[in-house]
Amino acid sequence: EERLDIVDNAVLIPVAVLVIIALYVVLKSPAKFTDVTVGNVTLNAEIADTWPKQVKGLMFRDSLPKNQGMLFIFSSDGYPGIWMANMSIPIDILWIDSKHKIVDVMENAEPCGIICPTYTPESASRYVLEVNAGFVKENKIRVGNKVQFKLS
Repeated sequence: EERLDIVDNAVLIPVAVLVIIALYVVLKSPAKFTDVTVGNVTLNAEIADTWPKQVKGLMFRDSLPKNQGMLFIFSSDGYPGIWMANMSIPIDILWIDSKHKIVDVMENAEPCGIICPTYTPESASRYVLEVNAGFVKENKIRVGNKVQFKLS
């Protein structure tokens, strides 16, 4: 048993160090952006296409400039949950399917403390677009609207 513990620690410590280094490199890598058109408005959206970028999302930002957002890209259809921990700005959340159609919307999701609700879509989605609160109402965005963007 003692030998097994030594082997476990000998494997786990380097793996943990590699995970920490990978997270640091990913979070410090330059942000990628794409234009996203919703209704008659084109946004400049930061791309969150890796797990560390998706976990961080818009946390720790004091503001989000008008007509900017964050586009989360998932590898398969699912029901991605969004939570507002460590956020300081309210947002609208749009869930988008693999055909680029809005399948669900959450308006005015408010920042929260430590215990936060998770917002999930009613229908499966492949992408999530986070924008400033009020964007959906101001631009009359609805479930069923098409969203245009290109990924490289």
